[in-house]
Amino acid sequence: MARHSAPTPRRRALLRAGLTITAAGAAIGLGGGAAQAAPAEPVSAAGPDSALAEASAAAGAGLAGALGHTVAGGLGPVKNLQLNPLAKTGVDPLDNAVGTQIADFKPLSTASLTDSVTQGGGLKDLPVVGPVVGLLPG
Repeated sequence: MARHSAPTPRRRALLRAGLTITAAGAAIGLGGGAAQAAPAEPVSAAGPDSALAEASAAAGAGLAGALGHTVAGGLGPVKNLQLNPLAKTGVDPLDNAVGTQIADFKPLSTASLTDSVTQGGGLKDLPVVGPVVGLLPG
């Protein structure tokens, strides 16, 4: 292998970190579904077709519950995650509100638009996106 095409240690480290995060996310997603599986209820002996239909309905309900719980568990932390890592610090470049007042009119400022980000809020605290994110489970 030519030296110029050999992977660099930095690339290898980033690849390993990405694969680790992907594997952890898959384990969390699959683990939530397995944890929510409910034991099957006893099936009546009315016939082979009715037993299959009841088992199918129970499996569908269990799968829907597991999927809902997994999505809620995965989206909950994302909705509360702090968007600005430098929020509430002296070096926050986003903390730059501008205001003005003309004559005796009410003063205008951009602080009301940037406060949710500069104070360390998450997606749920944003003015326009917050109500939409509130509709998601979690």
